[in-house]
Amino acid sequence: MADLFDSAASGQPAAAPPRPLADRLRPARLDEVIGQEQVLGPDAPLGAMLEAGSLSSLVFWGPPGVGKTTIARLLADQTDLHFVQISAIFTGVPDLRKVFEAARMRRQNGKGTLLFVDEIHRFNKAQQDGFLPYMEDGTILLVGATTENPSFELNAALLSRAQVLILRRLEASDLERLAQRAEADVGRPLPLDPSARAALIEMADGDGRALLNLIEQVMAWKVPGPLTREILITRLMKRAAKYDKSGDEHYNLISALHKSVRGSDPDAALYWFARMLAGGEDPRYLARRITRMAVEDIGLADPQAQAICLQAWDTYERLGSPEGELALAQAVTYLALAPKSNAGYTAFKAAQVAAREAGSAPPPNHILNAPTRLMKEQGFGEGYAYDHEAEDAFSGQNYFPDGMKRGSYYEPVDRGFERDLKKRMSYFAGLRAKRDGQRHE
Repeated sequence: MADLFDSAASGQPAAAPPRPLADRLRPARLDEVIGQEQVLGPDAPLGAMLEAGSLSSLVFWGPPGVGKTTIARLLADQTDLHFVQISAIFTGVPDLRKVFEAARMRRQNGKGTLLFVDEIHRFNKAQQDGFLPYMEDGTILLVGATTENPSFELNAALLSRAQVLILRRLEASDLERLAQRAEADVGRPLPLDPSARAALIEMADGDGRALLNLIEQVMAWKVPGPLTREILITRLMKRAAKYDKSGDEHYNLISALHKSVRGSDPDAALYWFARMLAGGEDPRYLARRITRMAVEDIGLADPQAQAICLQAWDTYERLGSPEGELALAQAVTYLALAPKSNAGYTAFKAAQVAAREAGSAPPPNHILNAPTRLMKEQGFGEGYAYDHEAEDAFSGQNYFPDGMKRGSYYEPVDRGFERDLKKRMSYFAGLRAKRDGQRHE
């Protein structure tokens, strides 16, 4: 305490706290950015724009920690624009007005403005529309950043005035380069054996900022020698997998699960199923979706599939988590290995189209019931052939509306149980042709 009082009394400023590692390693030039070559390379969009000296408004779409803010700041430096950063979470309409007015004054003085808007998808439609006139007259060059799909979250008018660039999660090799850069800055290697080093990179989950924060923690430890993977995992809380139950990751992962089942790959299907559970997805949602897969992609090729899904769902309700999740996993495995057919799904869609086109055409009279004398006098039920009394228990009568061409919607595949259904349809089609011939003789 005496030292603190002495420095204050002497008028000497207190030592500034050390800058965080992530701040110290922030790239000073675009060629120092790790990863994102698909955007920054010489023939990539930003590389071509900078080469031509013509930068347009942009929207960076990508996960956290991949360099969206850094790249925007470096673009401003390289194009001699004043850099202004705001967040849609903390910025209201009055704040935007001040930003636009300051940019307008700056432009009058010969200086352009690159306005970086973090989480731009958080702005509502009216706020997004507010950017348009300032983008059009050159008051600002907008660079927005979003973790959500711009197609769904941003106005079409704003998207038409900006180019969307996708920034990808960093690969393990990118994170390793970042770790080496951090070691050079600190002046010593990470106290980790190779397996622990690999585990640290896995924990970052493609997020460069997260990796540097983890490295800063590890470098602060006083340890006698390299740590093993097991000790590292004990000391560090594993970073939660990136997953938003209402955002893009939710839809991306359920799509991956559905397509893996459709593609008859049980291992991939179980992986995506486990990923969703690890991210906190409601198992009941997954139970509903896998039942839908049974209906849409397997159908009558394996009539048991739907029942197995419903049984697994019921088992989950009785056992709860985590035991009940095994029943759902077994259903996923069964679906992936089941014969596939969307013939029932396709047939129903085709029948819906035909029903809309036919309007309110009534059934033919011969298949209408006639419970009253008036209805009998009108010919309801007249000429109906009772199939059980017909040869082969099949009359071959017409059941479509009078004057409507017979529809053909269900076309079973030659797989699984539908192979048998296909034979039955061929059998009935032959009988129908035979009955039609007899009626016309």
